[in-house]
Amino acid sequence: MKNVEFTIEKCCDTKQYVGIIPGISGAHSQGDSIKSLLDNLKEVCELLDVKDVLLTGQYEGAAYKMTL
Repeated sequence: MKNVEFTIEKCCDTKQYVGIIPGISGAHSQGDSIKSLLDNLKEVCELLDVKDVLLTGQYEGAAYKMTL
């Protein structure tokens, strides 16, 4: 299993959370909440046929992990 880190930022203009997975080309998304962002990132990875990956990221001290 490959470990890939992702970043989460909050857009000042739209107030949405933006997630970027730098290790996977084209993998980025946004959501109104952290949960919706993570759901959207997971969907992007499924569309890109990404498998056997552990995604880890942090936002304001909270750690998030997803296994694909």
